Amino acid sequence: LFEFSGACAGCGETPYIKLATQLFGDRMVVANATGCSSIYGGTLPTTPWTTTAAGLGPTWTNSLFEDNAEFGMGMRIAIDTQERQARRLLGSLAGTVGNTLAASILANRQETEPRIDEQRAAVAALRETLADLAERGGDVGGQARCLLELSGSLIRQSVWLIGGDGWAYDIGYGGLDQVLSSGRDVNILVLDTEVYSNTGGQVSKATPRAAVAKFAAGGKRTGKKDLGATARAYGDVYVAQIALGANDMQATKALAEADAWPGPSLVIAYSTCIAHGIDMATSMTHQKDAVKSGYWPLYRFHPSEVAEGQPFRLDYRKPSIPVRDFVASEARFAILERTNAEQARELTARLQADFDERWRYYEQLAAIRRTSVGQRPGALPAEN
Repeated sequence: LFEFSGACAGCGETPYIKLATQLFGDRMVVANATGCSSIYGGTLPTTPWTTTAAGLGPTWTNSLFEDNAEFGMGMRIAIDTQERQARRLLGSLAGTVGNTLAASILANRQETEPRIDEQRAAVAALRETLADLAERGGDVGGQARCLLELSGSLIRQSVWLIGGDGWAYDIGYGGLDQVLSSGRDVNILVLDTEVYSNTGGQVSKATPRAAVAKFAAGGKRTGKKDLGATARAYGDVYVAQIALGANDMQATKALAEADAWPGPSLVIAYSTCIAHGIDMATSMTHQKDAVKSGYWPLYRFHPSEVAEGQPFRLDYRKPSIPVRDFVASEARFAILERTNAEQARELTARLQADFDERWRYYEQLAAIRRTSVGQRPGALPAEN
């Protein structure tokens, strides 16, 4: 459902979008922030977004850096409003369209793809009945016409906000944070290249320490912002970090879990980029090395209402290669070694310390099991 894009050869972003569309593209509503993904995703007259043989596919539209999160939230609110109206009308017309059919549609929670397929078939049968009723006059005919227009909202729709780190970490972060705190069923996919790729490679808050970028010619001296930690702090947000080249099963599971979670979800995807100064033919194996070195951790934080559970799960092993060996393979780090070797050694040593501390912290989080009964999703355990 996402094919033949005009992205750079070896782009690390496009495989995540393709995977997401293959998982739930037939019911996907996308708000795409301006950036690389909006350029290769929506440069007319061609588009890589397509449909299934049944004619079903993603609904896609693009908004700006600064308001894409709010834009996508508006879609979620609109869909929820339409669904409430459709369910009210279906309840009123239950006796006319058939109590059994109406009850099956209203009771279906659509937790799995087979259940969604059942809902789609039931709604198709409902539409046939409504088309006949719409020919009538009076209240029944009017309600039938209205429900016919809204019937699509009875099928579960998956709202996705998609954009790069420049949007999610920086320019659009205020709106993104508002969405994360809303409690609404909105999914966020951050295609993290750790730099403003589309506008020439400027430094962003996602740029790691020691990396060289525009406006950080001497290597970025501060660490990378932990977007996942700010989202986890709300307690009811599903959060995952993924790298398709390192663990494709974990990436697939994380996207599926994000879609299934009834509240906000945030998936941060490591995306190799030409701005990193690597051979883009090695994008996938490079992602594997990033995880082995601890440069890019893989984890899933899954809030739950069950009495016992392990919300935070590490999906990678303790780093087995030094960070300096990994960063040496990227021009954005290696250039600092050539221009200022002393500063490169200092910042790389601090980068290693950052990742060592992060591993220790994540190990502790992964060891915590929630045991209190009756708490809300993600709430801290009650004190003894």
